[in-house]
Amino acid sequence: MEVYHRPCDEVGFNADEAHNIVKECIDGVLGGEDYNQNNINQWTASIVEQSLAHLVKLGKAYKYIVTCAVVQRSPYGFHTASSCFWDTTSDGTCTVRWENRTMNCIVNVFAIAIVL
Repeated sequence: MEVYHRPCDEVGFNADEAHNIVKECIDGVLGGEDYNQNNINQWTASIVEQSLAHLVKLGKAYKYIVTCAVVQRSPYGFHTASSCFWDTTSDGTCTVRWENRTMNCIVNVFAIAIVL
């Protein structure tokens, strides 16, 4: 499958840029950690707050929604789904999956263009 990358000055959500930002935030919070139920609220809050702050710093005309789920790894797996009704030429989404030997993390970013 061929992937088309847009130049930064074109209209549209840059999912690759968002993915890299979110992955760095997850690595910074969860990297080197083992699953601990007592830390989940702090970890998920840190991941969404840091991701949102970095996305806003890009200075692009978007409203962002960031969600995060962290679960203990199990043989039963972890499944999520989302659906959006929006303008696919300007709005976008990005999902980042991250895991280590004890936990799975899924972060979703939804970006809705602000039309002025």
